[in-house]
Amino acid sequence: MNDQTRSGEQPSARAGEPEHPYWKRNLAVGVGGSFTTLIAMTLLLPYLPLYIEQLGVTGQARVTSWAGITYSATFVTAGLTAPIWGRLGDRYGRKSMLVRASLGMAIVMSAIGLAQDQWQLLGLRLIVGLLGGYSSGATILVAAQAPERRRAWALGVLSSGIMAGNIAGPLLGGIAPALIGIRNTFFGSGALIFLAFLATVFLIKEDRTARPAAKSEAVKPSWADVPDKPLVLAMLGMSVILMIATLSVEPIVTVYVRALTGSVAGLSVISGVVFALSAAGSIISAPWLGRLADRVGRLPVLVGCLTAAAILLGLQALAGNIWVFGVLRFAMGLALGGLMPTVTATLRSSLPDRVVGRVLGYNVSAQYVGQVIGPILGGFAGGHFGIPSVFVATAVLALIGAGGAYSIHRSHSVGALSLSKRT
Repeated sequence: MNDQTRSGEQPSARAGEPEHPYWKRNLAVGVGGSFTTLIAMTLLLPYLPLYIEQLGVTGQARVTSWAGITYSATFVTAGLTAPIWGRLGDRYGRKSMLVRASLGMAIVMSAIGLAQDQWQLLGLRLIVGLLGGYSSGATILVAAQAPERRRAWALGVLSSGIMAGNIAGPLLGGIAPALIGIRNTFFGSGALIFLAFLATVFLIKEDRTARPAAKSEAVKPSWADVPDKPLVLAMLGMSVILMIATLSVEPIVTVYVRALTGSVAGLSVISGVVFALSAAGSIISAPWLGRLADRVGRLPVLVGCLTAAAILLGLQALAGNIWVFGVLRFAMGLALGGLMPTVTATLRSSLPDRVVGRVLGYNVSAQYVGQVIGPILGGFAGGHFGIPSVFVATAVLALIGAGGAYSIHRSHSVGALSLSKRT
């Protein structure tokens, strides 16, 4: 994180210059806003298929397909508009982008509770992605304002808030509908984000005069400056594979839980716990995997963890009861935790400073590609070939990724590719 932060550092935040007097308060607001935004983005995971059924869609094939489409729709518009919001933030201020994201999310998430059919739900999910981006905007703001000596710590705190939102969302999504109903859950989510909007408007302070105009930026880097293009392309492909492996099974988890339990009683609650188990496993393993990658090399860690993930995915297709499935989902989170930061670190260590920002931007786009493809393929395969086919197909994809990482590791010198102590 340190290397990535320094590569994208704003001139106004460089060492030796006065630090922003409100950076700690802005960090606290950014953590809270990111937490609520991520809750809103993941809240509907446990009950999305149930809501689609409530909107009039019938048949497992259609329900699972629509679940995949509506869930991934947000990532389509988010991936397309993220660069636009970034440029507007440079021009009009980063606080304005946070205000726009929080207000827009509050309105649209509430409106989802008023949807009358699956097409309206799809349209609103597209708008959520269009107006979202609070956590990424908060990351840019914190990176620009936090002093150099505490920047990594500040970004780590923000990252913790984001991960906590990823866990709390499915948990609340499993509990709230049983207490207040699905539609009221969306209204409550919108109200929660509106609190983040108010905090952003009245508490975040930004000194726009301290930032240089966009015209003062250095000449744009070129793809020709990338010294090891095959490695970079392979890591971008790895980002796609990791996101597909992570998200392809999410639209069908609730349906699978219902098949394993044989009952709809407490289905949302059980599904929410299953979703949270995977995220909890990733939080636990991420620091340990990072330290392991620093010791033995990042590509070997990618190979080992992807292989373990493939095995666990295959076993999930054979799970005989909900307890076994829950344990396997937790183990899956352990295997995948920290892999995306490892890919990013591998990219960063192989790039000169002048192209780091550009290539890492490509990496973000690659992640969005996986976020879109994964749920769509998972929902389609689950509806037409059976739920176990989703786990088997994703396991094969993870094995392909492991084989690719191993091939890259073998084809380069150990000193250049292990990258164990160069970040």
